Amino acid sequence: MTAGIYNATVDQGSIWNLTIVYQDSDGDPIDLTGYTAAMQLRQNYNSELADLTLTTANGGLTINGPTGTIQVSASAVQTGLLSAGFYVYDLELTSGSNISRLIQGQITVAEQVTR
Repeated sequence: MTAGIYNATVDQGSIWNLTIVYQDSDGDPIDLTGYTAAMQLRQNYNSELADLTLTTANGGLTINGPTGTIQVSASAVQTGLLSAGFYVYDLELTSGSNISRLIQGQITVAEQVTR
């Protein structure tokens, strides 16, 4: 399956939460029990280092298996460390040795004024 496209804006220095529900073509949730996930933001596709990494292991991604729900969470400190501008990202799901890209796109970090 081809990854979905989702573009978003994140406010620099603010908490960022996003809920994703993985569904089949009938709108029924796909069970993600036993899956792990990882998501990285980079300034461009060729950047050697990720500017932000969220995973199930580090608590940035939380999976509710039976409901097919993935909660993305970045703290105000994490978003505050991002430079304002455009980033690319993807979110990958892993089950055993199988890795699939669920979504991808661009994230715009809107510059913080109040500091």
